[in-house]
Amino acid sequence: MSTKFMKSAAVLGTATLASLLLVACGSKTADKAADSGSSESKELTLYVEDQYKAFAESAAQAYEKEAGVKVTIKTGDQMGGLDNLSLDNQSGKAADVMMAPYDRVGSLGKDGQLSEVKLSDGAKTDDKTKSLVTAADGKVYGAPAVIESLVLYYNKDLIKEAPKTFAELEELAKDSKYAFAGEDGKTTAFLADWTNFYYAYGLLAGNGGYVFGQNGKDPKDIGLANEGAITAINYAKTWYEKWPKGMQDTEGAPNLIQTQFQEGKTAAIIDGPWKAQAFKDAKVNYSVATIPTLPNGKNYETFGGGKAWIIPSSTKNLEAAQKFVDFLVSTEEQKAFYDKTNEIPANTEARSYAEGKNDELTTAVIKQFQNAQPMPNIPQMSAVWDPAKTMLFEAVSGKKDAKTAANDAVTLIKETIKQKFGE
Repeated sequence: MSTKFMKSAAVLGTATLASLLLVACGSKTADKAADSGSSESKELTLYVEDQYKAFAESAAQAYEKEAGVKVTIKTGDQMGGLDNLSLDNQSGKAADVMMAPYDRVGSLGKDGQLSEVKLSDGAKTDDKTKSLVTAADGKVYGAPAVIESLVLYYNKDLIKEAPKTFAELEELAKDSKYAFAGEDGKTTAFLADWTNFYYAYGLLAGNGGYVFGQNGKDPKDIGLANEGAITAINYAKTWYEKWPKGMQDTEGAPNLIQTQFQEGKTAAIIDGPWKAQAFKDAKVNYSVATIPTLPNGKNYETFGGGKAWIIPSSTKNLEAAQKFVDFLVSTEEQKAFYDKTNEIPANTEARSYAEGKNDELTTAVIKQFQNAQPMPNIPQMSAVWDPAKTMLFEAVSGKKDAKTAANDAVTLIKETIKQKFGE
């Protein structure tokens, strides 16, 4: 996966606000039916990041041979392309097909920046991935391409097998070999960036917390200060009492975690599939597994994420673009996508093909995704990230008790939603 996704989570509020400001003068053609447009079109443009260029060129060549349609590949920054989509739709410069993280799909669709997409039978979409591309109004604005989830990385030189429960991680923390130099009583046996809401959400959700009700579609129902969420935050605090002070540095913690793991001072960490290459490059003898079960015996319910193929609303070739998207999410092309990128296909048949490769990272992501919750893709999600981050920091650092921090966060989220969206 591109690290752009995780970067997007941090700047989502700004990016989404920018798109909302732009939409006042943007195109409002998203309600066009995906079966309109010219079926005579013999040319399309596909915009992807450089990492997908090899797949895109191969797919374009195969599609031209199959359908007689020439596909021109353009490459660039994914998030930048999405942030510019309103202006590009107005000027007619938008590509016919692009890729977007699921958390942007519903918002861009509601803003009028995307055409509706019909999910073909060949896409082999399951309910969870369909939810990720479906807006609150029930309209579908993308075709699922990739699934992603956080996983557990562990150092095989330090522990023989993956911890199955958080109780096992707590036992590891008692081992003096993981003592953090310079800070008495502190351990790096297990580390997780729990002041980052994306990483901490699985802890909250596994205890009964949630962002929005109705599977992430009801912004009036916020579950970040319920009893389960507060239990989870207090549990996180018990770890921060064991961890080095640097773990409370919301900017520096990710680097501390990566460095400790790569230097063989940490047995297990929670992180995403996008970190695998760095660990390979650092020659860490690591393996990957699902995240251990929580103290309550429940699963760590991470956000289910990934990316979808989308069709900008300004396309002049809507029917042709829809047919090309159908081609891209077909089982054979999704298999090819996995072979070229090692990213997990959303297509369930191609996902089984990927799992059959017996790649530990692939298997762990697929299994973890089964317990994941679809990340809310409504525009109001932009109001959640910063207050949730502050909530976690204030609670684990002791600035506020968990209940106060959670209630304050929910109050701020509600006020921000009312200010931005009039709800």
